[in-house]
Amino acid sequence: MRRNLLAATGGVLAAVVGPAGAARAVPARKRVRTGMDRQAAAKWAALDGERVGVVSNLTAVDREYRHLVDRMHADGVRIAAIFGPEHGFRGSAPVGGDEGMRTDPRTTLPVYDGHLATLDGWTRMFTEAGVTTVVFDMQDVGARFYTYIWTLYDSMAAAAALNLRYVVLDRPNPIGGRARGPMLQPAFASAVGRKEIVQQHGMTVGELARFFRGEWLPRARLEVIACEGWHGDLFAADTDVPWVMPSPNMPTPDTALVYPGTCLFEGVASLSEGRGTTRPFELAGAPGLDFRWRDRLAGLDLPGVEFREAYFEPRVGRFVDELCVGVEVRVGDPKSFDPIGTATAMLIEARRYPGFVWRKDPWPIPHFVDKLAGSDRYRTMIDAGAPLAEVTGAWRDELAAFVRKRKPYLLYPRP
Repeated sequence: MRRNLLAATGGVLAAVVGPAGAARAVPARKRVRTGMDRQAAAKWAALDGERVGVVSNLTAVDREYRHLVDRMHADGVRIAAIFGPEHGFRGSAPVGGDEGMRTDPRTTLPVYDGHLATLDGWTRMFTEAGVTTVVFDMQDVGARFYTYIWTLYDSMAAAAALNLRYVVLDRPNPIGGRARGPMLQPAFASAVGRKEIVQQHGMTVGELARFFRGEWLPRARLEVIACEGWHGDLFAADTDVPWVMPSPNMPTPDTALVYPGTCLFEGVASLSEGRGTTRPFELAGAPGLDFRWRDRLAGLDLPGVEFREAYFEPRVGRFVDELCVGVEVRVGDPKSFDPIGTATAMLIEARRYPGFVWRKDPWPIPHFVDKLAGSDRYRTMIDAGAPLAEVTGAWRDELAAFVRKRKPYLLYPRP
């Protein structure tokens, strides 16, 4: 059978064989050049003559899965040191962990531990390594509580204090450019949310860096090497940018789609968010639930999502080797799917079951879900029996204000 390549807006249509041999056209992935791609093509011109400190992890790769540091090192860029985030530079550490101070075996470069480092810690590390320019390249997943964006913020703050250049090699936001959810209140700032942004910020790391400089770090000498070909209506599955799981429980782009919502389940002691299964954050449940949870959720007819009745036994995390009854969250239409509204509906319905318990956390913020949601309003409204529309409506004004505030810092079109 002859195959044709058909030109189409935003990509290429390729003929594939469907049922009964019928050919159908499907859109190819949109070609996107990351900041790393563009700077590599420019032979690292932005870094010429500098002693570079690289803040990065396993996700900073090109289309052949060659790592940023490996390419820069081979091309003769003067790398002073590497600085790893949570899970470490090469990604060998578990949740909440790091690889510590070490020597990278591939390049023999020194690797510093940047996870949970203070401003003083970052300034000490940059000074000790003799850095003149800092380069940041990591794949974020678009949620306020994903710690890589706070590694960005903290290392930017230290670079600004030392008057160092700070260069961000930008990457697409894998869940698109739309902002959703509640705003962090300053009293609830923590390692999973340093500053006042909404739960699903809808920005790339380059745009966030511009936001951080404009709002809190005016002394930052920031340069963003932007992507080419990306816009806010594209998701990870729509582009040709390679997906590398940015943390052990973020295996696929599907996980990233639901994560800004179902990560809230980490704030509930009586529920599993699917850690220890092959579908973390897409599976949720508990030994005390039953099929009625799925039936009630399906009856809500939430946009862009379906719920499959699911049974699973986690191998790590909560309820290890116990049979959990729950749901698999199946996203059918990412553009209409609201991960935070969906997770809120799930929590409201789960709250009906006996034994529902929020996860306690050390003082001064005694409930972990308050750190994730950015205030205690979310938890107290659910405890009071507020309906879904009332809970999600509570953040409507602050979300609109954030969307207005972020606009000057955006680099790419939004739908």
